[in-house]
Amino acid sequence: MTDDTGLKSRLAAHARAIARIARWEVTRSAGTLDRRTIILGVIAVLVAGGVALGAASGGVAIDKDLYRVGVASDSPYYDAVEESTVLDPRSVSDPNVELIVSETHVSVTDTPTGMAAYEAFRDAVQTYNERQMLRESNQTAAFPVVVNLQYRERGALVPPGSRVDDGGGSGGSTGGDATGADGGSGSSDSDTDGQAGGTSGSSAASGAAAADDGPIAAPDVGGAGGFLGGDTSGSPASISPPFPFASLVLAFAFLVPMNFVIQAYGSSILNERVNRRGELLLVAPVTPGDIVAGKTVPYLAGMVGLTVAIALAIGGGPVSVAAVVPIGLLFLSATFVGAMFARSFKELTFVTVTISVFLTTYTFVPAIFTNVTPIALISPLTLVVRDLSGTAVSLGDFAFSVGPILLAALVLFLLGTGVYREEDMFTQRPVPLKFLDALDSRISRPRSVATLSALSIPFVFIAELLVIAVLYVLPVDLTIPLVLLAVAVVEELAKSLHVYAAFEKARFARTIRVSLLLGALSGFGFFVGEKFTAIVQLVGLPSLTLGQAAFAPSGIGVVAATGLLLAPLVLHAVTATVTALGATRGRSAYALALVAAIGIHVVYNLQVVSSLG
Repeated sequence: MTDDTGLKSRLAAHARAIARIARWEVTRSAGTLDRRTIILGVIAVLVAGGVALGAASGGVAIDKDLYRVGVASDSPYYDAVEESTVLDPRSVSDPNVELIVSETHVSVTDTPTGMAAYEAFRDAVQTYNERQMLRESNQTAAFPVVVNLQYRERGALVPPGSRVDDGGGSGGSTGGDATGADGGSGSSDSDTDGQAGGTSGSSAASGAAAADDGPIAAPDVGGAGGFLGGDTSGSPASISPPFPFASLVLAFAFLVPMNFVIQAYGSSILNERVNRRGELLLVAPVTPGDIVAGKTVPYLAGMVGLTVAIALAIGGGPVSVAAVVPIGLLFLSATFVGAMFARSFKELTFVTVTISVFLTTYTFVPAIFTNVTPIALISPLTLVVRDLSGTAVSLGDFAFSVGPILLAALVLFLLGTGVYREEDMFTQRPVPLKFLDALDSRISRPRSVATLSALSIPFVFIAELLVIAVLYVLPVDLTIPLVLLAVAVVEELAKSLHVYAAFEKARFARTIRVSLLLGALSGFGFFVGEKFTAIVQLVGLPSLTLGQAAFAPSGIGVVAATGLLLAPLVLHAVTATVTALGATRGRSAYALALVAAIGIHVVYNLQVVSSLG
C-alpha cells in the first residue's frame, strides 16, 4: 500500500510540473507573437481550409475556364459547354476563342491548344449526354451495357481464351444528342457524329470486366465515385481508374498546419539554448522529461485541435484523427531533435524544412497508390483516404500504418531528452557529434546496447518500407539487388552507430573482449526487435516480390526450417561484432568494418532469397 501511495504521489508531482511548464510555455509563446505572425498563420489556415472545402464541394478545378468556346446561346451544345468547368462559353464573334461551334461544324484553331480544346469539348458533350440519359425513366434502354470492373493482384490474370461471364453478354450502342437536335462536331471544319454521348461495351474486357445480366444500375457520372476514387461500375465510357486525387487533397490539408506549428515549436526549443535562457529550468527541481513534456504538450494539443477541426470540416471520422495525430507527434519529435542539434536559427530553419519535406513526402506519396498496392499502407494518410471514401479499416492495417511512426516519434523524444543537459545544450558542437552524444546518453551498461538496437527497429522498418515504395515501379530484376543492398546498409548502421558512439565517448574499454560482448548484444537486441516486423504479414506485403526480398531474409520462419529461423541471429551477431571491432580503432577502421559487414549481409540476403525462390 505504501509503495502504491508513493508511486501515485510521484506521478501526481510529475503531472503538476508538466502542467505548470505547459502553462508557462503558452504564456511565453503567446507574448512573442506579433501581428504579422498572427496574420500569416490565419492566412495559412484559411488557405488549407479553402483547399479542403473546395475539394469536398466538387473537386479541385485548377483548369477552370481553360478553353474558350464560341457558341450561340440557342445552340444545342450550349448547355454542355456551360456545364463544363474546363470550357468557357463565349460569343461566336469573339476573336479570342480556341474553337467555334456552329449548327453543323466545329471550327478549331490549328494549334495544340485548339486540339486540346476540341478533345475537352467532345468529353463535355459525352458527359452531358450521359447525364441526360440518367434522367430517362427506362434505364435499361439508356444503358443496355453495364461494366463491372474488378481489380486483381499481379499474377492472378485469367488465362488466355477464358471467359469470366456466363456467356450471355451483349454489346450495343445507343445514341443521344445534347438536346434532341441533330448537330455536328468536327475538327478543322470536318463533319462528325453529333451523338457524342453514346455508350458501347462488351461482355468482358481482358478477363477483368464482365457484363451484368441482372438489373442495370445507372452509372455514376460526376458523382462521389469519380470524386473519391474513380468509377468501377457503369457504362464503358464512364469507367475511370481508381486515383483518389480529391481525397488526397483533403488528406493533405491535415499536413499544412503542422508545418507552421513545428516552426514555432522548434524556435521555442532553440530559444532555451540561446544565451543560456534555459538554465533556470535545468536547475529547477524537475526532470528533463518533465521539461520536454511540458513544452511539447501545448503544441501537440494545438495539432490535435486543428486535426479535429479539419476532420469535422471535410467529413472525416475518428479514424482520420487517430491516423493523423501520430504524424503530428512525429513532426514534433523530429523537430525537437533538430532544435537540440542545431547551432543557430539559420541552421534550425534548414533542419525544419528538411524534416517537413521528408515527412510530407513519406506520408503523402504512398497514399496515391491507395487502391493499387498494400505498399500504400506505410502512410497513415492512406487510412484517411479510406475513411473519407467510406472504406473500412482493420485493426491490423491501422497498426501497420501508425505503429512504426508512433514508435519512431517516442524514440526520437527519448534521444532528444538525453541531450537536454547543460553540457550539450549550451555548446556549439556539430550536428553529427550531437547525434553521437544523444546515442551515448542512453548507454550506461552493456545491455543498453541491446536496448538501443531494438529501439532502432521503427526507423529501420520505415526506411526499408520507403525503399520498397520508391523502387516498386522499377523492373523486379533490377530492384531486388538494390533492395537487398539498401536493407543491409540500413540495418548495419542501426546496429553499429550507438556502439561506435559508446567507444568514442570512452564508455567502455577498447578491448577485443568488450567488442565481442557489445557486438553480440547489439545483434541479439536487433534480432529480438526485428521480430516485430512480422506485422507485415497482416497486410499482405510479403505477397509482393519486393516485400519478400526485404523481409524474408530477416527470418520469417514459416517456410524455413529451425536452422534458417536462427540464421538471422547469427548474421546480426557476426556483422555487429565486425563493426564493433572496427569501432574500437577509430573512425576510419569503423568505416572499413561497416563496409565489410554490409558485404556479408548482402551475400547472406542473396543466398536466402535464392534458396527460398
